[in-house]
Amino acid sequence: MTETSQRKERAALASIATSAALTVAKVIAGLSSGSLAILSEAGHNLADVATTILTYFAIRIAHKPADDEHPYGHGKVESLAALIETGFLFALSAFILIEALRRLGRPDVTIEANALAFGVLIVSMIVDLIRWRSLSRIARETKSDALAADALHFSSDLVSSALALAGITAAHYGYPQGDAIAALGVAAFVAVAGYHIGRRTVDNLVDAAPKGLTETIASIAQSVPGVIKVTAVRLRPAGAEVIGDVTISVSRTLTLETLSAIKAKVGAEIAASNPEVTVTISAEPIALDDETILERVTLIAAKRHLPIHHMTLQEIDRRTSVSFDVELDGRMTHGVAHEIVTGLEKEIRSELGSDFEVETHIEPLELRHLEGRDAPLDTQIKIAGALAGHAPREGAIQDIHNVRVRNTPAGLVVNYHCRVDQRLTVNDVHDQIDELERRVRGDFGEIVRIVGHADPLHP
Repeated sequence: MTETSQRKERAALASIATSAALTVAKVIAGLSSGSLAILSEAGHNLADVATTILTYFAIRIAHKPADDEHPYGHGKVESLAALIETGFLFALSAFILIEALRRLGRPDVTIEANALAFGVLIVSMIVDLIRWRSLSRIARETKSDALAADALHFSSDLVSSALALAGITAAHYGYPQGDAIAALGVAAFVAVAGYHIGRRTVDNLVDAAPKGLTETIASIAQSVPGVIKVTAVRLRPAGAEVIGDVTISVSRTLTLETLSAIKAKVGAEIAASNPEVTVTISAEPIALDDETILERVTLIAAKRHLPIHHMTLQEIDRRTSVSFDVELDGRMTHGVAHEIVTGLEKEIRSELGSDFEVETHIEPLELRHLEGRDAPLDTQIKIAGALAGHAPREGAIQDIHNVRVRNTPAGLVVNYHCRVDQRLTVNDVHDQIDELERRVRGDFGEIVRIVGHADPLHP
């Protein structure tokens, strides 16, 4: 059991004991004085005992973890308890009203305003003041609907006890009808308390989001970089918590890792400012107006898990032509490969428009797994020397190092690192590395693959 639930249960138990003691005292004082106002207060406190017991058990149930039948937890039980308390208050208010009106029609009513009656009411007011302040604070800190209902109830108790005190004071000074009038005031305050509790409880039961919270959550989500817009925020109270979901729109070109990071950031920002709120973040990918044709074609191919390269765009007689290479398993039959590529072309035309020309070239995707071992040292030295010797002295490639040569069943595989001017374009670096590879392979016919890794050379 958490510290919060323990505090709520202790507060409910203390409230039960206090209400029971006040009920007994007011019954004795009411019977000894004949005051309807005090007896009404006794009835009010009796209702307090019943509803506070209900509150205690509701709190215990509300803190049970979620299960298969209650996936959102049991927090609504507190609202149900508050609703039952509302019914008790309205019933008590109606009873007091009827009895007060009956007494107003009887001029022979005798009220004995004794010291016990005054003492019980004064003590009751002090106790209710303490309970109201204490329960209000605990309800606010623990977000408990049931304790909040109890706190509001006790604030009305304070006022109704003051009215009862005014009634027996009037009776003491020779105006016995003041007691019945005070009872009418008690009935009114009990009804008002029931109304306030009921309105809050009904809002909770019908899933009314706390006022202004939806706008706050939407504003927080919108402020997170990468969120284009917030399309929906749905919140519902569940006992001490507020649960729901937030739907955001993001660019469809984002990677899954980036999308996950944005969703996590939205959730963290909401939790940081509103710890009682638990939301599920959903993302809707949308096309942005500034997407390039390259981004759109690449995205379509990536969704189909098809590697493409060498994309070419041409403008011919006001018509755009896009062509590229598609890599497919070289062991696949051409009929199957053609069907896959045709589906890709159709989706691209659907995305870009029927007036776009789409041409593809199928290439075999070679995935070679070769067992190898380090080549003899003299072979490694010769190839490293060839790499250094064929690299143009004034060219892009500098500082060739970390040369590794391996023998495989297919031939020699060479890997090396070099440094290049970071201001050069990718095309320039690629061309020079290709030229170096061509020259070295001309010297060593047994080389089947050379892989050069270029690091930027910082000035």
